[in-house]
Parts: sequence; C-alpha cells; structure tokens
Amino acid sequence: MTSAAISPSPARPSFAGEGTTGWIALVATVLIWASFALSIRAVGATSLTPGDAALIRFLVPALAMLPFMPSRLAALRAMRASHALMIAVGGGLPFFLLAMAGGRLTTAAHVSALIAGTVPLSVAILGFALYRERLAAWRAMALGIIIGGILLLVAGLGAFRLDMVGGAALLLSASLLWGLYTLGLRHARIDPIACVMLVTYPSLAGVALLMATGALDSNLAHASLRDVAIFAAIQGVCVGFVSVLAYSVAVRRLGALRCATVGALAPVLAALLAVPLLGEIPSMLSLAGVAVVTAGVLLSSRPARETR
Repeated sequence: MTSAAISPSPARPSFAGEGTTGWIALVATVLIWASFALSIRAVGATSLTPGDAALIRFLVPALAMLPFMPSRLAALRAMRASHALMIAVGGGLPFFLLAMAGGRLTTAAHVSALIAGTVPLSVAILGFALYRERLAAWRAMALGIIIGGILLLVAGLGAFRLDMVGGAALLLSASLLWGLYTLGLRHARIDPIACVMLVTYPSLAGVALLMATGALDSNLAHASLRDVAIFAAIQGVCVGFVSVLAYSVAVRRLGALRCATVGALAPVLAALLAVPLLGEIPSMLSLAGVAVVTAGVLLSSRPARETR
C-alpha cells in the first residue's frame, strides 16, 4: 500500500506534509469501512458466530505481525499508557463487539451511518473534551451538514423504530470509541505496524479469554470453509490489517479530523452496495441523506490548516 508502511526497522517514518499517499490510504480505508459494515450484517447469514468473527478478525493480523514483533517492542513499551489505551480499546475488541452487537439489531447502512458517519462528531467532541480543540467556523458548518445528512439517512432507514433504538445506541457507542482511536493515532509516536500490533494482540487475548469463559460462543469447528475464507479475507486481511495500516498513514498525513470527516462517505458506499449484496433498499429520504453527506464531506475537505 505504501512503502513507508512496512519496514523491518522500528524507526518512525516521516509523515510530514499532505500528499497523495495520504489520500490513497484514506480512500482505501473508506472502501474497507463500507465492506466492514456489510460483513458485520452478513454474519447472521453464515455458519459463524460473533465470537468466530472476532477470532478471525484479530487472529489473521496477529499471525501476519509476528515477524515484526521484535523490532517494535521497544517503541510499544515507550508509549504513554493513555495513548496505548486509546488505540487498543478504541480500535480493538470493545469497538468490534459493540459494532457487531449493534449490527445484528439494525442494517448494514445503519452500521456505516452510525459509526463512520458520526465519527467526525465523535472526534470533535472528544478533541474538545480531552484537548480543548476548537473547530474553525467553516469546518463546524461542514460537520453540521454531514450530521444532518446522517440523520436523514438514518431516518429513512427506520432507525427510529423502537426495535432498532438499542442497536443504534450500541453503534453510536462504537463511534465514540473509534473517535478515541483516531485521536490516539494522532498523538501516538509509533509507526503503522506497531499500531496494528497494539490493536490486534490485546484484542486477541480478550477473545481467547471470553471464549475460554463461555462469554463468547464458537461454531468454528463446524463452520463452512467458504464462510471462514470470506471473513478471513474481509475482516482479517482487509479490516484487521490493511485498513489499520492505511488509516494510520492517512491520519499522520492528513490530520485526524479530516480523515474522520472523509470517512463519513463510508455510509454512502455501504448504502449503495447493500442494494445488490444484501437486498436492503434505501428510501428516497435515505438517498437525500447520501447527497447531503457527500456535500458536507466535499466542503470539509477543502485545503486548510488543521491541528494534527
């Protein structure tokens, strides 16, 4: 994806300046986020349990990262505990389980709209609460447009039905965790490979513990090879490995809030892809929300100085 992303050396690569690599990484991330929402919804139609999906999500990148472990240990040990916690919790197992639980109660478009679509708001709220960061007036206006579009999208999907309120609350909680993860990426002094490790290994340990205690069920021994292969490719390789690397690169090059804002395009893609793949047809109100979100993202992404 980028030659600076994977290096046998623990030295932190230079991510100064805004360039095409950052945008390429961000576009790849948005595409993967959309597929993440679709795969979350598709779990119920497979032979896999949520525990199986979590195990696959974190086991694949854990195995891929083993050769890089010795060269990153020193950098991981030197991290501030607060930044390590923001990344491990915000992008790891707690986020995944909240997204999975919320997705089972809603639709693919809800998953993407209420997580990726609201992450810009989560980053803005947490940025102010933790670091007293303020938004420029034009960016605040763009954020308001995006949130308005997300509300239209969600209203058109029927998120205000009583049976979906709990799922929506879980997805919004996941959005707050992802906002925490985004801010942690901005402040952490580690390279993308170390970031993948920090998300992956504590989460894999958590999955093993929950399965050992019976808190997470598994049907992996009886699951079809096709289901396992598909989830290994989407959740393990794309979400667990590529998207974590790509998002880390994008945040370093483009800034946390810009990445979170452009990420709001993920619900647009998820809503469109859910039509042929899952048969989830958006209403006219939802389509209007898609247009409004896109307009807000275009406004927010104009060149400007941003706190990184």
